[in-house]
Amino acid sequence: MSILLMAGLAAVMVFTAFLSGIFGMAGGLILMGVLLALLPVPETMTLHAITQMASNGWRGALWYRHVRWHAATAFLAGSALAFTAWAWWQYVPPTPLAFLLLGLSPFVARIIPESLRPNPARLLNGMAYGAGCMALLLLTGVAGPLVDTYFLGGTLERREIVATKAVCQVFGHLAKLTYFGGLVTDGGSVDPVMAIVAVLASIAGTTAARPILERLSDTQYRQWAGRIIAAIASFYVATGCYLLL
Repeated sequence: MSILLMAGLAAVMVFTAFLSGIFGMAGGLILMGVLLALLPVPETMTLHAITQMASNGWRGALWYRHVRWHAATAFLAGSALAFTAWAWWQYVPPTPLAFLLLGLSPFVARIIPESLRPNPARLLNGMAYGAGCMALLLLTGVAGPLVDTYFLGGTLERREIVATKAVCQVFGHLAKLTYFGGLVTDGGSVDPVMAIVAVLASIAGTTAARPILERLSDTQYRQWAGRIIAAIASFYVATGCYLLL
């Protein structure tokens, strides 16, 4: 990997970690789009997993007092069940399908029956969405729109959403790293220097975002989060359709 490409990716990683540090979302989606455009799918999945584990792990550490463990436990239980199934199937989708699945997931969550809509306070609901998000994560490399929609569906305040989702995402991206780093590929041949740069860039962006999240109100947080999800999901649907055509 050239120094110029490495520097460009580092800048993108700082920005996306900063964005995720404020809203707990969107950064991973943008980074995935950039990586898919520049790198092969296996390498993209592996490097993205390393970056997101660093970003979410550091975010969870910064806000650990706000983690709601009942919601995280249910979500992670469903994720573990889904990972077991996908580790057996070992399917890697083509890029156009990955974009479409990624973009459509939050819109599907909005039109399903009220009783099945996201709510982190419900145990079975959390397990079901945990399983769905893990399946989407292993299909597309990210599950951001669906994960974000799930955590916004209840009454958690903004710091609780960011902290609890960060804990869940660490496990999700660790599963993805295991899946794409050994189970279905040869690991993607990620440059170790780039991996270190990715971790440092993620920590820097996440740390810079903390004071901004403190200043936001819960109303402002939810308004902007909903707009960001819709905008990015729409972009990925359009990209998937374009690639198919």
